[in-house]
Amino acid sequence: MTSGRSLVPRGSITLELFTRLSIRVLSMAEQKHPLPPFTLETAKQKIQMAEDAWNSKNPEKVSLAYTPNSEWRNRSQFINGREEIRAFLADKWEKEQHYKLKKEYWAHTDNRIAVRFEYEYKNPEGQWVRAYGNENWEFDENGLMAKRFASINDVPIQESERKFT
Repeated sequence: MTSGRSLVPRGSITLELFTRLSIRVLSMAEQKHPLPPFTLETAKQKIQMAEDAWNSKNPEKVSLAYTPNSEWRNRSQFINGREEIRAFLADKWEKEQHYKLKKEYWAHTDNRIAVRFEYEYKNPEGQWVRAYGNENWEFDENGLMAKRFASINDVPIQESERKFT
């Protein structure tokens, strides 16, 4: 501050405690409910929120569900951190036109959720594709996804075979 006054009131708390509290407040600002430990109901809620976010095809919005240093394996690609996640998703949805995703609960523990999913898209060559896969998710205490491991297989389909419109 220009007046030279400290933000920490004298005699009330130490600078160390003030710093720890400030970090805690900042991390709480990044909470993504529901928080672990998950119940069956909250795990399914988290899955639906992920499905809705991915179907928005908004890389910025989707990336905010992940920790700043989130670790991904997507097919054979390794992605680390929000910036790489944003770039990956922007590229993905530029190539995968008419993208539509459906996720389904598979299992969960306190801070982990496993899902199976299907999605359809039209590739740049005009071929419709249905992708099948499984994801394993691990969340931090703030409900942000710290790890995402996805195994995915693509199957070319005819437009008449589409499930999701």
